[in-house]
Amino acid sequence: MQPEIHPQYAPVVFRDRSTGDLFLTRSTLTSDETIEYEGRVYPLVNTDITAASHPFWTGRARELDTEGRMQRFRRRYGG
Repeated sequence: MQPEIHPQYAPVVFRDRSTGDLFLTRSTLTSDETIEYEGRVYPLVNTDITAASHPFWTGRARELDTEGRMQRFRRRYGG
């Protein structure tokens, strides 16, 4: 590996804006905003959605009306 061409890989805290959950992980993302987490200060990256708030992962996914769509398709195109 060539020196000084790779981004810094360091601990970062990600915050889910919709739930307020915090996740400490390592990333190349950085931020000017910081947060104290478990007694240490880390860069804070805000995200709109994470596994804590995504409907698929929380079990709150809604079912699609696929049958109604198929009936409409067949009605339009004679299937």
